[in-house]
Amino acid sequence: MKTLKLGIAGLGHVGCGLVDLVQRQDSLRLPGKVEIAGITARNRSRNRPVNVEDYKWFDDAARLAADDSVNVFVELIGGSDGPAKVAVETALKSGKAVITANKALIAMHGQELAELAREQGVDLLFEAAVAGGVPVVRVLRDSLAGVDVRRVTGILNGTCNFLTTEMLATRRTYESVLAEAQRLGYAESDPTLDVSGMDAAHKAAILAAIAFSADLDFSKVSVRGVEGVELLDLDLADRLGLRIKLIAEGKITSDGVVCRVEPYALPVNHPLARVNGSLNTIRIEGDPLGAVTLTGPGAGPGPTASAVMGDVAKLFNPIARPAFGRADHHDVRKFVMAEPDEKSAYFVRVRLRDRAGSLAELTEALADAGVSVDKLLQDSADDDGAAPIAIVTHICSRREIGIARERLESLESNIGTPQIMAIEASAD
Repeated sequence: MKTLKLGIAGLGHVGCGLVDLVQRQDSLRLPGKVEIAGITARNRSRNRPVNVEDYKWFDDAARLAADDSVNVFVELIGGSDGPAKVAVETALKSGKAVITANKALIAMHGQELAELAREQGVDLLFEAAVAGGVPVVRVLRDSLAGVDVRRVTGILNGTCNFLTTEMLATRRTYESVLAEAQRLGYAESDPTLDVSGMDAAHKAAILAAIAFSADLDFSKVSVRGVEGVELLDLDLADRLGLRIKLIAEGKITSDGVVCRVEPYALPVNHPLARVNGSLNTIRIEGDPLGAVTLTGPGAGPGPTASAVMGDVAKLFNPIARPAFGRADHHDVRKFVMAEPDEKSAYFVRVRLRDRAGSLAELTEALADAGVSVDKLLQDSADDDGAAPIAIVTHICSRREIGIARERLESLESNIGTPQIMAIEASAD
């Protein structure tokens, strides 16, 4: 029976979850035996939910990665640079397979690490870096290798999805629901990485690189989070038959790969609009498949540790396939910024002073920018004398909606910052 000897760097929730799985591997369906050859973490004396006293301790992750007793290095440290990057490079240069759950590392340095793995003839696996327990990396790279993928969209951050879901369901503010998410463990004490959209952007970039055999260039990824989404936006969108979600998107265009993360307004019958709570969902569209949707828990020690162990299981029969699935004969595609002529309908929310002529000024500003109104919903003015107005536009370009935003912000009757989101087309 083949035995894999792991060096585990990082003993946080996921690392301890992996240790737990190793300790009870007899209940799993692994094709061989897994042993822990060494461990390392920032704090050796920290109280942990699993017993790690019997494992050899290393004070330095890179020394663990280079140790001859280790044949699979598992990086669970986190961070795009520093000890995590050094240790992964050390392991690959030592001819060891690497498994990581570090989305930031792969998004920022995945291209060079994949090339290093290819040169050494070893595997670089990162299923756990995207969507936790949802096996989308393997499905996209391997199971759908026979599909000409044209677009990948998804909800890739459970914190943001919990926020928009709970705000609408409970009629509470962003701040109140965020505090609850932190109490429940869905959000970190510093939630910036999640709510800014950066966490989802790391994942989206990885999926786009795999889907389109592209050179991953995170500098070309457009990112906008949910910090500015208010209960008012969610309520008005709901009354117009829309749900607001933070959507990650990667698609192929004539110029290259466009990758972005931003709040979208989705028709209520769209598959992604029906995903609530902290779940992750990925929708893959291509020929001749049509579309397939994967849904499951996207974070947490259990789902993420199980994804790491899935990569461990793959190494019992390694094939050292290119980390992002791109063969030498594939055309090299590049990440590019979205074209300003890209077209969509838009959800627009503004607050106007409750006075005669305000609505006419609004529609005139939109018309001057080349944006026409399809639907309009107006509420009564609030205690501050601001009347909320929600609009669904006809299809227009991103350039035109950008001009419209500037003109709305400059209106004398405008109060606050207008909210503008692209509306995703209905899906079958």
